[in-house]
Amino acid sequence: MDTIHDVFSAAQVREGERAVAKLLNIEMYALMERAGAAVFDCLQQVCPLASPSSSPLSSLPQASSIHTSTNPSSLPCVSSAQPPSLLVCCGGGNNGGDGYVVARLAQQAGYQVTVWQGSDPARLQGDAARAYHAWCAIGGETCLPEKAVPDGVGVIVDALLGTGLSGTVRETMAAMIAAINCASVPIIAVDLPSGLCADTGRVWGTAVQATHTVTFIGVKRGLVTGRAARHVGALHFAGLGVEKAFAQHCLSTEHLITTSRMDRLLPARDRCAHKGDHGRILLVGGDRGFGGAIRLAAEAAARSGAGLTAALTQSDNALAMLVAIPEIMAQGWQQDGAEAARQRLDWADVLVLGPGLGQSGWSQALYQTLSHTDKPLVLDADGLNLLARAPDYKNNRIITPHPGEAARLLQCSVAEVENDRFSAARALQHRYGGVVVLKGAGTLVDDGHHCWVCTAGNPGMATGGMGDVLSGIIGALLGQGLGLSDAAQCGVWIHSTAADHCAQDGERGMLASDLFPYIRQRVNRR
Repeated sequence: MDTIHDVFSAAQVREGERAVAKLLNIEMYALMERAGAAVFDCLQQVCPLASPSSSPLSSLPQASSIHTSTNPSSLPCVSSAQPPSLLVCCGGGNNGGDGYVVARLAQQAGYQVTVWQGSDPARLQGDAARAYHAWCAIGGETCLPEKAVPDGVGVIVDALLGTGLSGTVRETMAAMIAAINCASVPIIAVDLPSGLCADTGRVWGTAVQATHTVTFIGVKRGLVTGRAARHVGALHFAGLGVEKAFAQHCLSTEHLITTSRMDRLLPARDRCAHKGDHGRILLVGGDRGFGGAIRLAAEAAARSGAGLTAALTQSDNALAMLVAIPEIMAQGWQQDGAEAARQRLDWADVLVLGPGLGQSGWSQALYQTLSHTDKPLVLDADGLNLLARAPDYKNNRIITPHPGEAARLLQCSVAEVENDRFSAARALQHRYGGVVVLKGAGTLVDDGHHCWVCTAGNPGMATGGMGDVLSGIIGALLGQGLGLSDAAQCGVWIHSTAADHCAQDGERGMLASDLFPYIRQRVNRR
């Protein structure tokens, strides 16, 4: 179900949590107890004592590459005739306090519980100290971490480091994280995997590779993009009974792309519709040796519902396109044919410029002739590399860089882009205008006012031609009347969810063209 719509910075959640607790007259320690109970509930599903319990957790939208089901039958379970053995790793802050609550609840329920202390319990303060003493009061003990997780442990709870981490993980914690990651058992992270940045999704040197993450109050934005895909596992949300008050108190400009909203952007067609109602899309690219890119983009536009689709490409590619896809009006273009290009642009409602464009003299002539249009424009691939050479600012276009292209556009390193994808997307928008689609794990769509995150998609998409298909989809949606921001969001969602359906047959070997049947299903809301 689409139960979660917004994501927040760690500071927003911390401040909002205190504010709503005061507003609702709830003790902060009571929220710690609720957080521990939510993690314990997930634990009971992953490693049940008997039959799994029902879950109060909410999941992120189903259109998600981060598996989100809280249906017990869908979670990997650990079964044993003996009471399950649990290792809880507790740090020195409130995240560790949550861990002590989990340990206490588990031991009281009958689990065999071992607690590794990541810091001196005598230094615990406030609610974390209270949770530790409650654990000790039932006979609970703590021990120093070992080099490896003890044999027989069935599940690990990671409660080492919380949202306050802002620098490289210390050596002692890094050793614990290494031991946790080497254990071949399910790992449940409390709020976020230790070592992952709550705001950006970057890894602070090393991070726990969780099987499940239970996050509280508000979904932290670092859990849904960047390296998070490697570390978060199945992401579950627990509002702790204050989520409604929090949502009213704390407004976000960063949102998840949800299935229900995307469905509303694709209404049923008028029974009297004709091809002119759904856009004339011109796709330009396909230098010698790159004819496949423009063909993929053009077919994606047609399969996404464009009324009329045309392509300007190298003459060598035009005949092949006409034979393969007769619905595409493919036309060869010579370098001295500026007037012919402008005539075709005059015909079009939307321009998609860049798939297979190259950077030759032919490519640069086409780019110079067409890129200054005032019509809606999708700029991709080598169109972005030519833009990086001569930057300009336009509000009528969508740019769709992958991290390497984004680094060239921002004149920085790929690592800098990936270390803070939210900031990189906003910097691109400020510098180049319009709408930015920053592709990658947790694709971002930024229009300068709001940023949307797509959590759908899978590693099978890491293959040639996928970006060309996305450009064609977005172009077709612009032609069907969607605004720049809506077309970018909806295009990313169609592309990624189609890939997820396609990947049911396996991620390896998935081709960009394999998505076409699923794209048609998605645009028809099936």
